[in-house]
Amino acid sequence: MDTGIFEHLNAGGFLSDISISKIKAQKERQLFSLHWEIKTILYLGVLLLSGGLGVLIYKNIDSIGHQVILIFISLVCAGSFTYCLKTGLSFSRGKISSPNSFFDYIVLLGCCTFITLVAYLQFQYHLFGNRYGLATFFPMMVLFFSAYYFDHIGILSMAITNLAGWLGITVTPLEILDSNDFNESTLIFTGIALGVSLLCVAIITRKKNFKQHFEFTYQNFGTHILLISAIAAMIQFENLYLLCFLLLSGVVYYFYSRAMANKSFYFILIITLYTYVALSYIVLKLIDSAGDFGIMAIYLGFFYFIASGIALVLFLIRSNKILKRHDSIQ
Repeated sequence: MDTGIFEHLNAGGFLSDISISKIKAQKERQLFSLHWEIKTILYLGVLLLSGGLGVLIYKNIDSIGHQVILIFISLVCAGSFTYCLKTGLSFSRGKISSPNSFFDYIVLLGCCTFITLVAYLQFQYHLFGNRYGLATFFPMMVLFFSAYYFDHIGILSMAITNLAGWLGITVTPLEILDSNDFNESTLIFTGIALGVSLLCVAIITRKKNFKQHFEFTYQNFGTHILLISAIAAMIQFENLYLLCFLLLSGVVYYFYSRAMANKSFYFILIITLYTYVALSYIVLKLIDSAGDFGIMAIYLGFFYFIASGIALVLFLIRSNKILKRHDSIQ
């Protein structure tokens, strides 16, 4: 509650001091939402429970027995999905509201335990034999089905991550650059194809109005994977790095136009940072190939990073101001 208008009325003599004191006291006693705090605790609870099952299995595998572990995980998984199927609303192409506060977390628990069950069966009993792709493909299909049927964006993110893993790409934030061997041209082309595919799905999702609120998730993953793969292509194919940069610039221009049209500063920020990395690689490459400047090359590099850093900040500030003028920033 904004008390500014009441203070103006009090200053003009239209509201007594006693009344304004009561209004301020009422504002101090008003309730505040714990929505996000409770959601965070519940998500952490599900993740800790799933992780705790793994630790329990690892430390007590000899004393508990494989059959008991399988039965326990299966019961948790089956119970979670049974509850969701009975409680959840019927499928819809649009956004579906959760029937209660705990529904989304039960869906997440069911999917996490299902992945644990499949992984355990593959590791212990070689359920899929040497066809390791099936061990990733089968859970991926279940995750995509669960994400759409129960309308769960978190599960959709897990499904896309599983899809990338099935294709041989690690897309977790802490490992996307560390665990992927971008020296392999096959992996680069796979990343580009995956990024473009996810962006196409995002466009189809919006135009066909089929789970339209999933568009951001597809676009987010697709943008990161495509731009990282494009930068990796610049580094891998040294003889064609300028051509790769021109192609990257075309992609970035499209993303920037879409971001401005959608008033999304987040996408402007990430494409600007990726473009800056690519441009910095070009500049350093040109300085290195220009000749032996000795200490002057180091000074040129320092000057570039100082000047470009300032320009980058000014560009982002200007873009943010342009978006705020429309009062519809997302």
